[in-house]
Amino acid sequence: MLVAAEAYNMVQGAGFWWTVWRLRPPPARRPVREPIPVDVLIPVYNEPVEVVEPTVRAATMMRSAAVRIALLDDGGSPEMEALARRHGVRYIHRPERQGAKAGNLNWALARTDAPFVAVLDCDHVPDPRFLEVTLAAFDDRSVAFVQTPQYYANADASGVAAAAWAQQSLFFGNIAVARDAMGAMFCCGTNVVFRRAALEAVGYFPTHSLTEDFELSIALHESGWQSRYVPEALAAGLAPEDMASYVGQQLRWARGCLSALPRILTARLPGRLRLNYLLSAAYWLTGWTLLVYFTFPVVRILTGAQPVNVGTANDFLVHWGPYFLASMGTVALVARGRYTYAAFALMEASFWIHILASLLTLFRRKGRFAVTPKQGETGRQVRPVAVPLAVVALLGGVAAFGLARDHSPGTVSTVAFAVVHITVLLSGVWPALRGRAAEERRMAAAPGGEPLEGPEALGRLEPLEPVR
Repeated sequence: MLVAAEAYNMVQGAGFWWTVWRLRPPPARRPVREPIPVDVLIPVYNEPVEVVEPTVRAATMMRSAAVRIALLDDGGSPEMEALARRHGVRYIHRPERQGAKAGNLNWALARTDAPFVAVLDCDHVPDPRFLEVTLAAFDDRSVAFVQTPQYYANADASGVAAAAWAQQSLFFGNIAVARDAMGAMFCCGTNVVFRRAALEAVGYFPTHSLTEDFELSIALHESGWQSRYVPEALAAGLAPEDMASYVGQQLRWARGCLSALPRILTARLPGRLRLNYLLSAAYWLTGWTLLVYFTFPVVRILTGAQPVNVGTANDFLVHWGPYFLASMGTVALVARGRYTYAAFALMEASFWIHILASLLTLFRRKGRFAVTPKQGETGRQVRPVAVPLAVVALLGGVAAFGLARDHSPGTVSTVAFAVVHITVLLSGVWPALRGRAAEERRMAAAPGGEPLEGPEALGRLEPLEPVR
């Protein structure tokens, strides 16, 4: 079990460095100021008007293009229709909700005709320069889409939001820039502009997947189209603010990416593209390695079987401690400090999501596309962290039982290993146990003042530049 888990980590680690080794700054491009027609599609389903309106308003202020904005309301809300009328944008409502977001977009694509199509989630407020910058990256007729980062403007709203943004910034920082240098960047569903001809060539968005953007990217690359990535935050969105919202988002992403593995293996892709897609999809198997690590203290203390042969507890810590710190340090280095301990702890506490997603995918249980809530709950949330809490209780119980029996080097090193994971897991679940209201009071008391909420949080845009 140890060899299998470490082999997986070695492959992922080698893939990580293989990717960032190709890090190259993207070329400087002059903004496009010609009035190129662009259909801007904003899909929405049962979202609060106060979340959607800043996006629609900002979209009407985008420069350089002959913008045609359409609000795609899958909920048939009179308030949304009034919002569209208030801002002078087109309102599109389809009679049936088949295919979730992908079906909504496809319905609108059949009723629009601009040569370029921008997609913005309803909580991602675009900068006025959004189209000026993204259209400039269509510098070759084979470019199918141009992706920009998913920047979370509400990262200071809660501990979950802050950790979620730190996780996103690792990917949208140097990983995405390096993938762009290899021509392997994939679409991330929002803050993206497509060439309509490319969408038509592959039959628009696939409606069978929970991550239609990921599978669309495979189809486009398989057909010979290219992708571009602009590492500048040109739209400000909302991160999940509570643990339940985060769990729902991660479970959907995990199921969608894992279900795409057969498609990746059979797709006619160049080797480097196939490997990039495999590394991205296989990331969602990380939870299995953590489950393996959690079992070691239990097996060692209850059965005496030792996964690592050490003479003393110090011998174990001398080898494992530097390895653990070096792993965290190198990731932090590539992320330029944006990947935080809180992000790592939240990832470890979410191990069970990867396992659940793997089992649901393996047994072909059909998933449902669920929109991530934009406003989190303020109270404590125990249910979304019940599994990691159970692991903490199990590890704590076997550690106490082991120390009560003996203080041999093997037992002490095993207990130390368990304590490390207990600490990380508790750090990951603490925002849910503390409650968002308490988190907001804590963050408001910290240097920097009160956290921004609602539409006010959406106006802040910060550059997300790669290491040069």
